[in-house]
Amino acid sequence: MSTPVALTIAGSDSGAGAGIQADLKSFAANGVYGLSVITAITAQNTVGVRGVQDVDPVVIRAQLDAVSEDFAIGAVKTGMLSSAKIIEVVTAGIRAHRLPHLVVDPVMVAKSGDRLLREDAVDALRRHLLPMAEVVTPNLPEAQTLSALPVVTVPDRVAAARAILALGARSVVIKGGHGEEDPVLDLLVDAEGVREFRAPRVRGTSTHGTGCTFSAAIAAGLARGLSVAAAVGEARTYLSAALAQAPGLGHGHGPLNHFPSVAHAVR
Repeated sequence: MSTPVALTIAGSDSGAGAGIQADLKSFAANGVYGLSVITAITAQNTVGVRGVQDVDPVVIRAQLDAVSEDFAIGAVKTGMLSSAKIIEVVTAGIRAHRLPHLVVDPVMVAKSGDRLLREDAVDALRRHLLPMAEVVTPNLPEAQTLSALPVVTVPDRVAAARAILALGARSVVIKGGHGEEDPVLDLLVDAEGVREFRAPRVRGTSTHGTGCTFSAAIAAGLARGLSVAAAVGEARTYLSAALAQAPGLGHGHGPLNHFPSVAHAVR
């Protein structure tokens, strides 16, 4: 049996807790070979982002063409796509190569509060990328921005998810990490209805890269042939273990343990 392959299209995190680095570690932990297309280089650590340099869209497309022409890609996840032009180039490349199982993590703000998606790129995200997505994984603030609806109550979350579905996405996972409930409530919303995924809230500051890690784990599951619901459930279990076993590094929002001691993590 050939090794499943997944591709991450995202920014580089020099602190290695989020972005390309987190995605590749999550892919490996969840049994797939990881490829990468780097969209931006960030100078950051657990405390904050010190600088961002976008990669030239021509080079982004060249990376995407190179890996797509050589590997049988089973799933794709996108992370930091900071400008409308980058979103358009990535969308065109995914469409041209007919890459399957697109998971969109609509990264807007870093854990430190630094903005990673320009205001004028939100519309490009809605118009170009979301209609191609099999799964979109917004946190509560991102769901509010994408849906243009208030997200306060659980019914609000469902309404926001359905507004994102109306943009063309096939399923939406509204993540509950920014909420207050314990256990954390994640909602998978698609044409079949609403499914709940609950997990004990892990308290602490080692939360950098949770969104990247979760969406990458979903993409890994899809690359291995799981259904969306099964991939989300497995990713939720993996994320909880990665949070619970975080190494406590750095002076700010530290990284997770991307290789936690859980039976399902390596296949």
